[in-house]
Amino acid sequence: MRYGGNTSCVVLESPGSDPIVCDLGTGLRGWGATQPLDGSFVAHALVSHLHFDHVQGLPFLAPADRPGARFDVYAPPQADSSVADAFRSFIQPPYFPITCSELRGSYGFHEVSDTEVVVGDAKVTVRSVPHVGLTNGYRIELGGATVAYVSDHQMPVDGSHDIPAGVLELADDVDLLIHDAQYTPEEFAERAHWGHCTTDFAVDVALAAGAKRLALFHHDPLHTDDVVDRLAVDAQARAGDRLEIIAAAEGLTVNLGDEAADPLDTAN
Repeated sequence: MRYGGNTSCVVLESPGSDPIVCDLGTGLRGWGATQPLDGSFVAHALVSHLHFDHVQGLPFLAPADRPGARFDVYAPPQADSSVADAFRSFIQPPYFPITCSELRGSYGFHEVSDTEVVVGDAKVTVRSVPHVGLTNGYRIELGGATVAYVSDHQMPVDGSHDIPAGVLELADDVDLLIHDAQYTPEEFAERAHWGHCTTDFAVDVALAAGAKRLALFHHDPLHTDDVVDRLAVDAQARAGDRLEIIAAAEGLTVNLGDEAADPLDTAN
């Protein structure tokens, strides 16, 4: 009721720059409703991986479905097909009423892994993240602020808190780390191989990387608002005064840097 029920979608906006969307979950539709419908829409997407909860919003992005609009999607390479073919495979009947080719805007699909790339006005670092299937994490430098997006992260199943070097590189001294924080330790014990981590591990990643602020992300669908509240309080207690912690919520906006810096819109 308070944190929202949409799946993963974060938008980074900086004055004068194209928006950058992190993941295309169902939250994408609501953000799209705030964008122009006259064909002038131009934006970029950084997709962590192609599980349904991270891509289902794409055909519902109304401003991209207009002649003249442009939407570029960056995602990890797929083992048996291209990224474009993977999207085409589910944006078609019987899963969706029309096909990708019937969408009216211009859609570009780009495969990225363990690289650095310029996306619009942003410098983006891409590193592989442990999960179930090929998964990217992203570090985005835009408008004087730096954000790391690590939405789905398999923590070690042996109980250790060893952090991959690539994840630490993404999160190093960032203004905001958006990180998987799905489970309590008890839940993780039952679902250790499901590709996620505990709130404690998310805090440890942020502290080890020297992040300035942590957004707990990818909430478990069975968690109530009160459970998320409690996890956020416990996480802050673990971090003490070394780190500011918030729980991502639908419609939340975070201003980074100075007063003119990027707002961050989240739907999770």
